Amino acid sequence: MRAEGQAHIDRIEKALALVRKFLDWDRALRRFDELNARVEDPTLWDKPKEAEAVMKERRRLEASIGTVNEISREMADAVEFIELGEMEGDEDTVNEGLATLAQLAERADADKVQALLAGEADGNDTYLEVHAGAGGTESQDWAEMLQRMYTRWAERKGYKVELVDYHAGEAAGIKSCTLLIKGENAYGYAKTESGVHRLVRISPYDSSARRHTSFSSVWVYPVIDDSFEVEVNPADLKIDTYRASGAGGQHVNTTDSAVRITHQPSGIVVASQIDRSQHKNREIAMGMLKARLFEEEMRKREEAASAEHASKSDIGWGHQIRSYVLQPYQQVKDLRTGVVSTSPGDVLDGELDAFMAAALSQRVTGEKAEVEDID
Repeated sequence: MRAEGQAHIDRIEKALALVRKFLDWDRALRRFDELNARVEDPTLWDKPKEAEAVMKERRRLEASIGTVNEISREMADAVEFIELGEMEGDEDTVNEGLATLAQLAERADADKVQALLAGEADGNDTYLEVHAGAGGTESQDWAEMLQRMYTRWAERKGYKVELVDYHAGEAAGIKSCTLLIKGENAYGYAKTESGVHRLVRISPYDSSARRHTSFSSVWVYPVIDDSFEVEVNPADLKIDTYRASGAGGQHVNTTDSAVRITHQPSGIVVASQIDRSQHKNREIAMGMLKARLFEEEMRKREEAASAEHASKSDIGWGHQIRSYVLQPYQQVKDLRTGVVSTSPGDVLDGELDAFMAAALSQRVTGEKAEVEDID
């Protein structure tokens, strides 16, 4: 096999091995057989919610298993095609087989990401919070840039974005905001973005045109419905109401309709000012609180199952996941995976898929990249 073809094969096999590891291949095959048996049981639909959950899990496994088997089969066919061409000295046949392998490698990488989105809540809509760090206007402007980046990323994916909560900065930018991103696998993709994001640039607010470093944090958690049981003791809640504020226009209200809920045992704070009704905002905020508590429980379970590569620091304020340098050179570097882009403008315009795919893969392999920060 020529070096070019072998490189494509290695890439395909690496992607398929990652998916098999993620699925726990033998267990997934057994589980798929069990689900097929349940689907054939006519009493399944006596409990519609349970039946829907079974069908959803079955569809996901069927897609993942089918993709692995199909790509494996097509790769074997392409290799046989190339070997036949080499035996007969038919260069056109060889080139056709190599082109097929190249296409399969691209498909394997794309399908790998889809297969990795099989977590308990990965298919759900998601909340995404942005909080400015210390540094006043600089960090608040950076937080607003992140808000725009994630809004553009969501729009590129065909998702719908709603601004649930918004607190403007004193002079520019934002102190914080919460986005509700609606679309298939929104949480599965966005969950890899939790952490601290660092910006280095010539400050537009500094008359001396000096370089400034700014920090903002991102927190991502899934939207959950009644099928996820989360108990909240009302006695643990501190509920405040306040006047909605924001960028103006539809974001400003003249009554105390905004609601902030503090869960005192955990210190989690959520807020909603998306609706003019205080009752509706309270309902939305309660849903956000339950989602945060659910995400916290999922994280703890993930830590227990894979302590070597899933720790609290991965999503905490003290852990920097990515640096965005705009001056004196142009580069964005992910400090977990080593993925680099030399086009920060595209990244800030929502081109995030390469970073997300690498972070998803790392969650499965547990491999930590030795990555130096940039300045």
